Amino acid sequence: MRSIWNGAISFGLVSIPIKLVNATENHSVSFRQIHLADGGRIRYRKVCEIDEQEVAAAEIGKAYEEPDGSMIPITDEDLGSLPLPTARTIEIVAFVPAASIDPLQMDAAYYLSANGVPAAKPYTLLREALKRSQKVAVAKYALRGRERLGMLRVVDDVIAMHGLLWPDEIRSPEGVAPETEVKVRDAELDLADALMDTLGEVDMDSLHDDYREAVEELIAAKAEGRTMEPAEPDDSGGKVIDLIAALESSVRAAKEARGEEPEAGEKTADAPVAEVTSLTGRKKSGGTGAKKKAAASTEKTAASTKKSASSRAPAKKTAARSTKKSAARTGAGTSAKKTTAKADSKQATKKTASRKRASA
Repeated sequence: MRSIWNGAISFGLVSIPIKLVNATENHSVSFRQIHLADGGRIRYRKVCEIDEQEVAAAEIGKAYEEPDGSMIPITDEDLGSLPLPTARTIEIVAFVPAASIDPLQMDAAYYLSANGVPAAKPYTLLREALKRSQKVAVAKYALRGRERLGMLRVVDDVIAMHGLLWPDEIRSPEGVAPETEVKVRDAELDLADALMDTLGEVDMDSLHDDYREAVEELIAAKAEGRTMEPAEPDDSGGKVIDLIAALESSVRAAKEARGEEPEAGEKTADAPVAEVTSLTGRKKSGGTGAKKKAAASTEKTAASTKKSASSRAPAKKTAARSTKKSAARTGAGTSAKKTTAKADSKQATKKTASRKRASA
């Protein structure tokens, strides 16, 4: 691989000569602009705004534009006179845990290659030290006329460097998160966890750019004079869906894609799928919703029974009091009858005694 920069890694008092090599490459299909009338190539020419003449590359320099539009010329000599200790050096300034580097700072990636036989020993020393410490090195370096920040880590048996954005180049996420308060239910989190577990891990080498392949196939068909059938548009965007139903369907689809049998109660891909509705209009059956509904119904029934029992209790007391009163009245009547009977008996006895005396 062709190097794009030669310099050295400064590791304390140790200097390691290295070459900088691009670690990535762009496989995107590029297009040219053409004139639709005749297919001619459209090219850009660099023209001076003052005399409207095309300018050669050797006659083009740099300048800083002021807010009012005025230009301040800056030459390569001006930039070369600036104190830039990292002009040819990757200067390591610290060793930190990899987790302390925000992925938002990640930029271009490079491989660092030992430049010459004498560089092999210190290069290997730094590589093994990084491996054993399980840390990454934070460094400063200069590339394409400016000082940059980088992170050194080990990839296989090679030291790789990721260009990092400076901390003040990272925008704050203020105003990006949803402004409305959203409450996520446990049932939704459970389904999301199930979907994550079902999808599992992936072999990164198996991932590829489907769109690029489709573009290459289109170009080949055009070159051969063939026409391709247009792909069906995806009209699923922008629809308000039932989140629970979408998660359930995603879990089923993921399991079927992995060749797993659907669990009891799960619908298969061939089974009819109910129309998706919004969460507010969705009637739940089974699961947490059914349990809550059943519990609510049980509580309602218990409350009704308690109320009915409470209403019957006064009736029982009233009946008891009526019975008691009736018994009291009955007892009083019996006692009166007994008293009358005694009085009649005494009266009869007196009359008999009077008749006996008169006879005598």
